[in-house]
Amino acid sequence: MKKFLLFCFILTFSIGAATVQAQDRTVTGKVTSVDDGEALPGVNVVLKGTSTGTVTDIDGNNSKKDTQGDGTLVF
Repeated sequence: MKKFLLFCFILTFSIGAATVQAQDRTVTGKVTSVDDGEALPGVNVVLKGTSTGTVTDIDGNNSKKDTQGDGTLVF
């Protein structure tokens, strides 16, 4: 019985840990000009290799939710 309870505990913990690791995150940033440091509105920001992305607002800010793992942003 103790082994069964231990097995159930480990199984529950493993599933919980996997769920935590798979959570999405939000990536935010600001796109500015190299020349004068001014904000760049309307710039497409896309996760490389995907078709999902966002566009910068009037202040050059962008935010992308549901981003998983490592990746490269393309502007």
